[in-house]
Amino acid sequence: MKLQSNIDSVLAFNREYVAAKGYEKHLTDKFPDKKLAVLSCMDTRLSVLLQDALGLKNGDAKIIKNAGAVIPTPWDSAMRSLIVAVYELGVTEIMVVAHTTCGACHMCFSHFKEEMLQRGIPEAELQRTDIDLDAWLEGFHDTEQSVRNTVAAIVNHPLIPADVSVRGFIIESATGALTEVR
Repeated sequence: MKLQSNIDSVLAFNREYVAAKGYEKHLTDKFPDKKLAVLSCMDTRLSVLLQDALGLKNGDAKIIKNAGAVIPTPWDSAMRSLIVAVYELGVTEIMVVAHTTCGACHMCFSHFKEEMLQRGIPEAELQRTDIDLDAWLEGFHDTEQSVRNTVAAIVNHPLIPADVSVRGFIIESATGALTEVR
């Protein structure tokens, strides 16, 4: 007997969800009602806690997630999503929300390298000259400073207008308590 994968379980649930019209309570359009975008971490503890702790319902905000809630380069996908949110979707405020005990804190390429090799990634791929993997997979060492850096990257981006408000926060991973970072 073949075991069902997690993806297969999700697909089975989805078929039942759609058939029962479970989606109806979430119907909205693409424009965020609160004109708000939130850049946060992809941590699983924040999957539901983030919106609940911020009092956001489906349709209130654009939620953009990545490892660490960071803008590592001015032209990365998180920054692109924020720019689209501002110009295409009417966002006027951006919250950067990092969290306590983040796995991206102290993350580094050397940590990943051994596991990559063990899982069959060729050494040649880890020696690429077109990307600095040390920098690309570097995390941060101070969550407050990371939030400040991310807020500054957004505020100072040449395509973000001055009338967009950008503020940074750290959410407590267990309770959802927010602390503003200045």
